[in-house]
Amino acid sequence: MESIISCRDLRHGYGEKVVLDGLNFDVEEGGIFGLLGKNGAGKTTTINILMGFLRPLSGECRVLGEPSHGIRPEVRRDIGLLHEKFIQYDFMSIKEIERFHSRFYPKWERGVFFDLVSRLEVSHDRRIGRMSCGQRSQVVLGLIMAQNPKLMILDDYSMGLDVGYRRLFLDFLQEYVRERGTTVLLTSHVVQDLDKLIDRMIIIQQGKVLVQGRKDEFLASFRQFRLPSSEALDRLGTGGPVVALERERSATSVFGYCGRAEMAAHLSGLGIPVEDMAGVPMEFEDAFIGITGKY
Repeated sequence: MESIISCRDLRHGYGEKVVLDGLNFDVEEGGIFGLLGKNGAGKTTTINILMGFLRPLSGECRVLGEPSHGIRPEVRRDIGLLHEKFIQYDFMSIKEIERFHSRFYPKWERGVFFDLVSRLEVSHDRRIGRMSCGQRSQVVLGLIMAQNPKLMILDDYSMGLDVGYRRLFLDFLQEYVRERGTTVLLTSHVVQDLDKLIDRMIIIQQGKVLVQGRKDEFLASFRQFRLPSSEALDRLGTGGPVVALERERSATSVFGYCGRAEMAAHLSGLGIPVEDMAGVPMEFEDAFIGITGKY
């Protein structure tokens, strides 16, 4: 599949603080791709580089075939961006802001915008500044979709959205992508929303890639095993099939890309009792926390 975004060995930092440390990933055309990680992992810096707001200290980033810091205006029209809150002219009404934005995008689809905002059951003469945060965010998302972009970049799309508005947007987005084949790159702090939404993902931590690929393949291969605490288990570190550990007072969870037999053989070889080791089923949020840690 053709890569609509390609990043190679991206490195960036602020002063002595390293934010991205050799980041490599591709986003293929079509579907919904999650750029995931904890606060401070480097997600927003990566988005800033993708949009040309930052130039990496080293490495290369290409978007729609062009260097991210030199995207031509006619190509940039094919990118719909939601970035750090919701920037708009709040003195305009809903219908005024639609008319204003439509002049900048040759592929503008007025019906897409009004299909989404009409679900808010708010008059189209309502001023943006008099709307709730959730309603304003839906207007912005409608403006992005009406552009009919090849690529949508949604940085923390769920900010300011309550459960109802979030569900409305997610349902609308999935339908939109199915019908048009649009490529979506998104970040979110609401990981449980992503279980039924994203197709592919990259999880980053401390500026490096932890996991990348298809979400379903990650969930099928990444396992959690729980063991009662013991002195030998307290000395266990990561390495071999053990990818991550989560210690509690009376038990420890061990995470890895292997089945029970392989993990048990590894732990037994280290003198750790495995008779009471149990597999623990995981949802996507559980697996995300398992590989990135709770703290």
